[in-house]
Amino acid sequence: MAITPRGPETADYDLSMRLRPLDVAAKGVLAVLARLPEPAQLRIAGELQEVDGQTVHPEVGMALRLLHLRPGPTFESLPLDQGRRQLDTEAWVFGRHTRVGRVEELVIPTAAGPLPARRYDPHADRAGDAVLVYFHGGGWVLGGLESADTVCRYLTVRAGLTVVSVDYRLAPEHPFPAASDDALAAYRFVLDVAPSWGVPADRVMVSGDSAGGTLTVVTALRARDEGLPAPRLQVMFFPAADAVNRRPSREKYGTGYFLTSAQVDWYYERYLPNPADRGHPWVSPLLAPSLAAVGPCYVGVAGFDPLRDEGIALAQRLRAEGNEVTLDIDARHVHGYVNATGVGRTSSAALDRAVAAMRAALR
Repeated sequence: MAITPRGPETADYDLSMRLRPLDVAAKGVLAVLARLPEPAQLRIAGELQEVDGQTVHPEVGMALRLLHLRPGPTFESLPLDQGRRQLDTEAWVFGRHTRVGRVEELVIPTAAGPLPARRYDPHADRAGDAVLVYFHGGGWVLGGLESADTVCRYLTVRAGLTVVSVDYRLAPEHPFPAASDDALAAYRFVLDVAPSWGVPADRVMVSGDSAGGTLTVVTALRARDEGLPAPRLQVMFFPAADAVNRRPSREKYGTGYFLTSAQVDWYYERYLPNPADRGHPWVSPLLAPSLAAVGPCYVGVAGFDPLRDEGIALAQRLRAEGNEVTLDIDARHVHGYVNATGVGRTSSAALDRAVAAMRAALR
């Protein structure tokens, strides 16, 4: 394992040095708008579409409207390197930079080669109360250490944990099962190294959002099958759970709410060049023969999300097969809320509910 200290915490980090002035300005504007009272945010958001008697939070509607006003194409229509940069930039613009005690770059040895990772500690001189292994979102195609930076910082400080963010291999360069293999290797590594950090191996958790949420439960599933200890807690945010069957939310919330149903298909086409892999349990955990004995779970789901129904179904099945499950449905939020702590209160509130579950698991 190679460790590269990044030095004392500062307000600047790598991505901020490559941003356009328009991105920096947008972040400043959003920070101001986030502090407005709800009626003012509602005026900026405009008329909110009602679905099943519900609308998104006013601050979410405001952010969506501003996002839709940004010039240029969406990531799936761009060259891959530009699409990846766009997702990183959006995460920085909409996220909140939280100062942590210490940040270090790691290199995790795996059978496939060195795996980059980043360690966040709540204190400058020691680890937190537990270690959380975090898998970023981005459909197994986009995302990385920078896109997950704001959420990892938030969880480090609010939960008092050491967070290890994993830069798993991406498709289409590295299709299935590369991301899943890297996630399991990272979990195994942290189990081994955590005691040297002063954290017992039975205080290791796993978490992730979107595709990273899928990797979270898949890592626990594979750990069970390979005889590894179950995570102290799995924290999944809006996971994709079934690449075979389309549930009603894929159509009902398929456009206009950040993640689109077409983008979900775009991700799967690149991650799964072999269509037969769509039903594999490491892709579609809802189709696994058994989800028993994978450990306690927290599943956070957004109401206005194409993946809503499969996230709920996954939580229900995990509970039905004997696992302790907390299902948190933020009925008025959208996919990706973990990356939007800089544009209002509702994303932070949703993350704080997950933090409370982490703290409870440690008690």
